[in-house]
Amino acid sequence: MKRYLILAVAAVLAAFAGCAKDQSEERVVVAYVTSWTRVMPDPARVTHINYAFGHVMPTFDAVGIANERRLRSITALKEQAPELKVMLSVGGWGSGNFSEMAASETNRKAFAADCARVMTEYGLDGIDIDWEYPTSSAAGISSSPADKDNFTLLMKDLRAALGDDALLTLATVCTAEYIDFPGILPYIDFVNVMSYDMGWAPRHNAALYRRDAEGNESPIPGGTTADEAVKAHLKAGVPADMLVMGMPLYGRGNRETYGDFVNCRELSGPIEGHTEIWDDIAKVPYYADAEGVLHLGFENVRSITEKCRYINENGLLGGMYWEYAGDNEAGDLTRTIAAEILNR
Repeated sequence: MKRYLILAVAAVLAAFAGCAKDQSEERVVVAYVTSWTRVMPDPARVTHINYAFGHVMPTFDAVGIANERRLRSITALKEQAPELKVMLSVGGWGSGNFSEMAASETNRKAFAADCARVMTEYGLDGIDIDWEYPTSSAAGISSSPADKDNFTLLMKDLRAALGDDALLTLATVCTAEYIDFPGILPYIDFVNVMSYDMGWAPRHNAALYRRDAEGNESPIPGGTTADEAVKAHLKAGVPADMLVMGMPLYGRGNRETYGDFVNCRELSGPIEGHTEIWDDIAKVPYYADAEGVLHLGFENVRSITEKCRYINENGLLGGMYWEYAGDNEAGDLTRTIAAEILNR
């Protein structure tokens, strides 16, 4: 009887292990890789690469690519990792011409056809649209109240031009504004939530939570949290298994003490008179002055692990980060993400 009990327990544990393996195999890790950096990503740490960036041309009917040689070097990684998916991300903060392109059926279809051409020419697996943001001119680009509806039409035209086998994704603001998600869901594969840049010093850049289970709030005020960003997208109609939660491999800080933007590879510890503090509610570290005021919010292995476990525990499709070259030379953060989400 004891032997049978041991075998039964072993079988149950094996079943659970199999489920965990299956789930990790289905999850994705999306890394943005930029045209202006030289660091080559390790395909073992990611499932998808979004090459940043392509842009809508001033003619509104075609896509241009920054640093084509760099893009070809990235797609060449597929020779050693055939399962790797490489996509062109079109847009980025301050990248315009979307509103004019999407407003015209002729331009939309021509742009979509050119995206299909680019996919074939460069051996890409899909297109990621990073329009920041439809109906908004916050990034200094043109906009129109019709952008929201035209964005849906754009995704429909892109799907028709790219075909059913191509990947079609988008990057979206943490608040889930600007997009008609139920309208675009039939055409897309997943949504990359930009759950970062949600606060500048003295606020956290990418807090995971605002309060804990007992209702205690983080000592750092304001800003949206990654948990709130995910819930906003769920409320907007995006299923959990189509959500990819964003993580920053950089910090946001006080311009006078640390600078506005600091890659994790550039972190060298707090300056004199400051200390590093772990916010056990927000689940992120920060450098603070003697009064406890945040001067730099950033990520480390502990905070990235917390975010990855949130992704797993909440049944999200996976994690995304900006950007691969922001990690330190040892690859501490990108390795942690691969280990936690992909079991690699």
